Amino acid sequence: MHVIADLHLHSRFSRAVSREMTIPNLYAWGVKKGIGLLATGDWTHPLWMKEIENTLVETGDGLLQIKDKREGPKFLLSTEISCIFSQNGKGRRVHTLLWVPSLDAARKISQEITKRGGNVMSDGRPILGFTLVQLAELVLTIEPKTLIVPAHIWTPWFSVYGQMGGFESLKEAFGEYEKYIYAVETGLSSSPDMNWRIAELATRSIVSFSDAHSGPKLGREATIFSLPTVSFDNIAKAVKNYSNDQKLPHIDSTIEFYPEEGKYHYTGHRACHIRLTPEEVESKGATCSVCGKPLTQGVMQRVSQLANRAVVATKTSVDGLSQYRDEKHVRPPFVMLVPLVEIIAESINRPVTSPKITPYYDALMKAFGDEFTILMHASIPDIGRVASPEIADGIKKARLGDIVIDPGYDGVFGVVKIWKSEKDKELVSNKGEQIGIF
Repeated sequence: MHVIADLHLHSRFSRAVSREMTIPNLYAWGVKKGIGLLATGDWTHPLWMKEIENTLVETGDGLLQIKDKREGPKFLLSTEISCIFSQNGKGRRVHTLLWVPSLDAARKISQEITKRGGNVMSDGRPILGFTLVQLAELVLTIEPKTLIVPAHIWTPWFSVYGQMGGFESLKEAFGEYEKYIYAVETGLSSSPDMNWRIAELATRSIVSFSDAHSGPKLGREATIFSLPTVSFDNIAKAVKNYSNDQKLPHIDSTIEFYPEEGKYHYTGHRACHIRLTPEEVESKGATCSVCGKPLTQGVMQRVSQLANRAVVATKTSVDGLSQYRDEKHVRPPFVMLVPLVEIIAESINRPVTSPKITPYYDALMKAFGDEFTILMHASIPDIGRVASPEIADGIKKARLGDIVIDPGYDGVFGVVKIWKSEKDKELVSNKGEQIGIF
């Protein structure tokens, strides 16, 4: 069976997260999106853990479900830890996901973090002074089944490969525990093919999740697992099956945000409206030409620095949906999607917050059930009859990748356009001047 999973998100107890991120709302958004397995998020936070215990019940397979609900999304105990420490004379700042198979394991890990001086009450994503080696040792000693997944691994500020506080390799980061790192998360600003260029990731799974801070953002990235049954152990087996052996639990594919739309794709300095490609950094340097300060290194540039193998993604169309995979078909393929509300908004020439989007959205949901079905599988003629020919055409173009993206940089999200007109303007001109947003 196939299950769409989003295993990185946050509760309302994390900073800059919607107050609506409650377990019932996560469940409702999971149904709406078509997600079958959700992260609980933030189980280190005592108040959120109390809500998990009051709202969810363990199912005996390492997962949880809403009490009195046998249907709908299940939950996996997933949390994110922010480790800030010094190693080899450099300040390090790395975010890491922890997946555990039981409430008991989650409680014991949280208690041990507290014993070692960690403040789990400060934030849903606690900031700890632990090294990655210390974190891995702590969680694996308590629960050997814990899955440790470096989060959004290229983000400049808080990631294992990030320029500002990261490392050159997983071995440098995790030491003897490197062998227990079975997967890494792409983050919004990178796609699987960018990660295929790193030799040490050739023996690790590449997973993608939303890092959602609000309900509508769930599923903007996700991983589709192929499993005999949905359980923690089968998720673990699939993650460890990096070669995509179809006879075992495996990752069928991933659903990606267009990496150019991520807010750290290119190198730049938003205060001075400077944005550079890796090639431009090579020729112009990494110092801002306006203020003289260092530019925030983009994911594309950082990948280029660490890349040590050549792997090219090939694009094919499967039932009208573009799919990307490596030439030798060793790694799971991936698709890139545009959120449904963005497609509707552009189709009717309204902002994504417009209430005029709602009737079209509701009609599509009533007809087809969930967003992923609409975005990937529903008949284009049927979509046109239910909504409008323009929306159907927009979904078709998004499926084919027939779109235009103005890439993001230094904390500024890129902008997707399905229809490009002469009146459209770029986020940044070729001269580095801010022009405007679509």
